[in-house]
Amino acid sequence: MPDGSPAPGPSYDDDFYAWTQHQAAVLREMPVSDNRFDREHLAEEIEDLGKSYRDAVRSQVRRIIEHFLKLQYSPALEPRYGWMGSIIDARQSIFDKITPTIRHELEGELPRLYRDGRKRAEVAMIGHGESEVARALPSSCPYTFDQLCEDDWYPEPVEKP
Repeated sequence: MPDGSPAPGPSYDDDFYAWTQHQAAVLREMPVSDNRFDREHLAEEIEDLGKSYRDAVRSQVRRIIEHFLKLQYSPALEPRYGWMGSIIDARQSIFDKITPTIRHELEGELPRLYRDGRKRAEVAMIGHGESEVARALPSSCPYTFDQLCEDDWYPEPVEKP
């Protein structure tokens, strides 16, 4: 900044995750004049609070991917509405915690998150006698991050031969 003061960091209200990471860094840079103040542990706690939001969103993205794959590829009819209910819950949880920075990070991690969700879907399908379908799941993510988070979007079931 022109007056020599440090640039303001991310806003608490606009991007909680980025704010926690910035505040932890600022806290670590501040001089300590009182040895009763446990700066490093407090900074870690603030940082971890933000990371817990990010990790919760990651978990829900994996859950949505797992259930998208089941909806799209599983021949099972009965649990479909349960999978859709799980997707709705996951999307609501994402909406409560996602920030622009978390979204940006997870968009870059989508291939890895897809592999994790695919593995979960594959194991569940094999456990229900759908081994052939499980082995045929796409190896790369067929969904965009927007589709995963969009309120009413669900993949269309694949045509059965």
